[in-house]
Amino acid sequence: KSACEYVHVCACTCALSAQDGEKVLRDEECAPHSQPWQVALFERGRFNCGASLISPQWVVSAAHCQSRFMRMLLGEHNSAQARRPGLFLVSSLIPSHEARSHRQDVMLLKLARPARLTRQVRLVALPRRCPRAGEACVVSGWGLVLLSGVSLPDTLHCANISIISTDSCNKEYPGRLMNTMVCAGVEGGGTNSCEGDSGGPLVCGGVLQGIVSWGDVPCDTTTKPGVYTKVCSYLEWIRETMRRN
Repeated sequence: KSACEYVHVCACTCALSAQDGEKVLRDEECAPHSQPWQVALFERGRFNCGASLISPQWVVSAAHCQSRFMRMLLGEHNSAQARRPGLFLVSSLIPSHEARSHRQDVMLLKLARPARLTRQVRLVALPRRCPRAGEACVVSGWGLVLLSGVSLPDTLHCANISIISTDSCNKEYPGRLMNTMVCAGVEGGGTNSCEGDSGGPLVCGGVLQGIVSWGDVPCDTTTKPGVYTKVCSYLEWIRETMRRN
């Protein structure tokens, strides 16, 4: 039996994004199932965003990935597996909303039934502290890769990047960063999140520290780091939302 699951979702969202929020990864193909918490979000059968499984019945993503007709794919390395029949979004909850803003770019999706955890479908831990500058991380997604042109890859890609200090990132994006954001990349650029992987995980030491949110465009040539929703800023909201729902 395939580890892939499509599930109903209930969306609990904080905010929508600005137009430049379509960011994701471009690098090498991940070892299959090395990121077992990775989720693919689809809208009307078309890949839309990434997400992360944080409990058997809850997924976290970026709020700007919100859409009316969502379904999810779990436990697959190849997003083309989404062609199999699936179940659709049944309801949504929006606790706060800032249109066209990244100030609260986080969204919780509730599965209508708990996912069956397997070797290919696992939970990613929530952080107990905020990320530190220089910390090694992995960002993953099905977004644009350097040589793929306008086509999104079918297979999951990964990049090794590091947390960038707030001071350094403020120099790259003066006046745009909030304390709910964290930057990550590599010195000199060339490895970053890119278009198509919004909502996907930034995992540092096995812990979900960031959610792909926004960055400089075009992302395949920029030397600036990517900007991620800082998960530690939303721990109370995440836990309270899951408890109440």
